[in-house]
Amino acid sequence: MGAGGRDFHDIQTFFRNHPEFHVVAITAAQIPFIERRTFPRELAGPIYDADIPIFPEDQLAALIARFDADFVFLAYSDLAHEEVMHKASLAQACGAGFAMLGPRLTQLESRLFVIAVTAARTGAGKSPLTQALARELTARGRRVAVIRHPMPYGDLRKNIVMQIAAETDLDRYQCTIEEREEYEPYIEAGLAVFAGIDYRAVLAQAQQHAHAILWDGGNNDYPFIRPDLMIVVLDALRPGHETTYYPGETNLRAANIVVINKVSGAAPEAVALIRRNAAALNPAAAVIEADLAITLDSPTPIGGRRVVVVEDGPSLTHGGAPYGAGTIAARGAGAQIIDPRPFAIGTIAQAYARYPHMAAVLPALGYSAEQRAELEETLRRSPAEAIVDASPARLDRFMHLDVPIVRVRYRFEQRSGRSIFELVEDAISRGKTATENHS
Repeated sequence: MGAGGRDFHDIQTFFRNHPEFHVVAITAAQIPFIERRTFPRELAGPIYDADIPIFPEDQLAALIARFDADFVFLAYSDLAHEEVMHKASLAQACGAGFAMLGPRLTQLESRLFVIAVTAARTGAGKSPLTQALARELTARGRRVAVIRHPMPYGDLRKNIVMQIAAETDLDRYQCTIEEREEYEPYIEAGLAVFAGIDYRAVLAQAQQHAHAILWDGGNNDYPFIRPDLMIVVLDALRPGHETTYYPGETNLRAANIVVINKVSGAAPEAVALIRRNAAALNPAAAVIEADLAITLDSPTPIGGRRVVVVEDGPSLTHGGAPYGAGTIAARGAGAQIIDPRPFAIGTIAQAYARYPHMAAVLPALGYSAEQRAELEETLRRSPAEAIVDASPARLDRFMHLDVPIVRVRYRFEQRSGRSIFELVEDAISRGKTATENHS
């Protein structure tokens, strides 16, 4: 059971090396259009004479019967603990066993020092922290290779290894809006980011360019590469989620450094609860507090003007956030925020039906050319006088609207505790020992 990331990695690491298992099917959730494809047999291993088919997850019960499956392996992230057990109950009711592979069975080993940035939930702010670490370590003279958790939305056979360092690379790999959201900030900072489908090959290429590896996680998944220093970001606006979501709790328990993010917008009792949970599950970890500093980057004032706010897609959809940095920036500037739902079409309208918690914000969905066109048409149909773009994908780079697009930037700012940059620098200086010491 996957979502086009962890599932593909688990097949290439554990299942490829264990021919006593045969993967008969993959189910897809969270990410649209994955079920239109198949997983390449050459990546699955020599025992496969055909690609592995991918089906929507709602067909799971029928698939267990159709293929007479013995086991169902859960291989995606950002699920409530209760939801995980509902899936387990369904699999068992159909006669199959239910399992989850752990880090020891799936993580790759690097010859370089590995810093991993993970989270308790999607949208906690791990990418701004990873980007800040990349800039700081580079400024200190350390060559760092950033490896991003996979977003395999394109041609799987063509995107085995991706090295993205320029705008032309985004076009060459036909990157979706979701991919651009993650890659664009590194390009602007003059840094390359590595990703793809085969993470053994991705790691091998990244190691040629660096002294250390920086893992930029996706959702709240645990790293594909065994970390020497593990950082987990907890969201102060979602207290309690750090102990109730899979595998976010795994990350919290395994972390060397805990970052409680977005503290200025949270109630003091929320931050206190998160601190208690962190201390109970991982008393040895260093704890710091931080914020995302939000700014508007535009010569066009939006005070009093009607705007549509476009937020990071995954954070709003399966991440469960009702709004994000764009809404905060628009409110702070005194803009009139328009509800975009009456103007939504196609899969954008379907997203509102599937995720009813989303209100007067527009998720930056663009997993296909068709969906990107529907997003643009939704914006065009609205009576907005400006678009507030909080998607790091840079909508102004590939959308042509008749109203200005005002960009929102957000960056990591530490509020308390010892400098995270010094904590990371100390760990690198000590060498590949942090994981062993923590264990």
